[in-house]
Amino acid sequence: MKIEISATSRKAQGTGASRRLRKTGRVPGIVYGEGEPALIDIDHNNLYHSLRKESFHATVLTLDLDGKKEQVLLRDFHMHPFRQQVQHIDFQRVDENKKIHMKVPLHFLNAEICPGVKESGGIVSHVMNDLNIACLPADLPEFIEVDLSSLSLSHSIHVSDLKLPKGVEVAGHGHVGDAVVATVQIPRGAIEAEAEAAAAAAATAAAATTTAAAPAADAKAGAKPAAKPAAKPAAEAKK
Repeated sequence: MKIEISATSRKAQGTGASRRLRKTGRVPGIVYGEGEPALIDIDHNNLYHSLRKESFHATVLTLDLDGKKEQVLLRDFHMHPFRQQVQHIDFQRVDENKKIHMKVPLHFLNAEICPGVKESGGIVSHVMNDLNIACLPADLPEFIEVDLSSLSLSHSIHVSDLKLPKGVEVAGHGHVGDAVVATVQIPRGAIEAEAEAAAAAAATAAAATTTAAAPAADAKAGAKPAAKPAAKPAAEAKK
């Protein structure tokens, strides 16, 4: 997908100049990388709506700066603490012959048909929502798919299990391939509910046992001892 955004050069710098610029509906920014950094400003509304698109964050963009087009990546932006207002934006120029490092979003597929969900009643937990990758600008994917169709209960998908597009590699050091991307687990609430139900069943069974034993105990306690035969009169005993 090709995305183009227009900008104009600016000379004024500093907090005051940026504040005045924002009041006119423009956003101050900078383009850095190969060559000299360039101070720019961009129409706020167009930029704000572009930032709401996922692809804008993981695509090589075409920046039209005063009629001259160059390839850039979105590197950073700052929002107002409580207003829906972009305060500043940074772009980096890209060289088509040099690898770039980017975070790209993960798209999870087939969660509803995986055995851990369909057969065991588990839920999928997304441990990672994006992935650091390295590739040439032309190979940069908008997203990476994560197929969950074979995921069983209490099992996980790791970074090393992902099928990366051609020319794309995972960026990072150490055991990044062992990192968990997604897993299927029984919801904690269901486990607690099951434990509570088991405890309640055990309590009911114990109460029933106690209730059944009570009549027998009462009957035993209420039984009178056998009467001893009366002693014979002494005179009759002598006979």
